[in-house]
Amino acid sequence: MDPIAVIDFETTGITPGNDCRATEIGVVILEGGRIVDRYQSLMNAGIPVPAFIQGLTGITTAMLRDAPPVEQVMGEAADFIGDLPLLAHNASFDQKFWDFELARIGRSRRQAFACSLLLARRLLPEAPNHKLGTLNTWAGLPNTGKAHRALADAEMAANLTLHLAGRLRDRHGINEVSHTLFCSLQKVSAAKIPEALRRHREG
Repeated sequence: MDPIAVIDFETTGITPGNDCRATEIGVVILEGGRIVDRYQSLMNAGIPVPAFIQGLTGITTAMLRDAPPVEQVMGEAADFIGDLPLLAHNASFDQKFWDFELARIGRSRRQAFACSLLLARRLLPEAPNHKLGTLNTWAGLPNTGKAHRALADAEMAANLTLHLAGRLRDRHGINEVSHTLFCSLQKVSAAKIPEALRRHREG
């Protein structure tokens, strides 16, 4: 599998805007079937963290006062990732914040996002549900630390991605698993996955 950058954001809410910003980013680089590099930082966007989010993530307004500015962190994260293809669990959420915060520093995303949530729904239909923590426990994957912290969640999503690649190899005979294949499969309905994989093997 070609290198992939797996990212996760912690934020002050659901939809990015002037009153809803990123508070932390975690990035792990997958290469050769393992995690080879990591980047993590809190970031200060100058807005308070709601009490509910503080309870969920453990990230407080006080912690962010000493964090580097969001502009610095996003620049560092973008440089760290470069042109590597991106993946996140529930990628529509992380993509919104990645694009929003990059735009604020005059940069834009060039690469596609794959989504381990969509892929898990299609390739692991027997799982009890497709929440990240549930999938990692169900599949017997490593405990990476506190859930709802960016680096721990990025590592969980990376381990899940390796598990999905293993499922494609072992059960479906797909020896060359790529980010492009992930992006293709996540657009296919679950019922049509066997046919899509058959065509991929024969193509």
